[in-house]
Amino acid sequence: MPEFWDYIKGIFKSSQQSSPSNPVEHHLIKRTEAEKEDFEFWKKTLIRRRLQDWLNDQYAIYRVAPEEIDEALDFLDTPSSKGFVVHFNKTQYSERDVTHFFDFLKEKVLELDYRPQISDTRTYSRASWVETIQRHYLKPRPFVKKEGKLRQLFGNVMIELELRNEQVHNLRFRATSYNDYQYQEAKDFKLLMQQLVM
Repeated sequence: MPEFWDYIKGIFKSSQQSSPSNPVEHHLIKRTEAEKEDFEFWKKTLIRRRLQDWLNDQYAIYRVAPEEIDEALDFLDTPSSKGFVVHFNKTQYSERDVTHFFDFLKEKVLELDYRPQISDTRTYSRASWVETIQRHYLKPRPFVKKEGKLRQLFGNVMIELELRNEQVHNLRFRATSYNDYQYQEAKDFKLLMQQLVM
């Protein structure tokens, strides 16, 4: 019995000491056959189309009047990183819909000659909640141009779904490019957005 209590105390101790480099729990994302079938069904639904249309409309608004976008969305635009954050805690979408949208974005990026680097889940203990981050990390397939520069397409793509206490909080999509002489210039992010919403 003392061994059991030592095990339980160990779990609590590790959860209190968790950090980005030391999560309480870490495992690869593996969808079940039932989840894959449900995802294929979901892709044919109006909800999927609505999410894409909304993202498309908001990006169009952001490009001409950034202060007028929906409060459930923010866009990122720095010299090396472009992307968006959907604050799903401010919407009525279910965890199922958001999880499928998370996987759908990955699927859309993979259509652009990207390869999956890793898909995993990490869980951390925070002061007021338990945080779980599911992420898809994708990289362009290696290709060198005649002038010797590496193709980077839109850069490396990170898609993260954050849950707090098992409730969907937000979804982050970020393309990070290299400003380095070894790489070709990254493609315009608006072309990546077009791919995500078509």
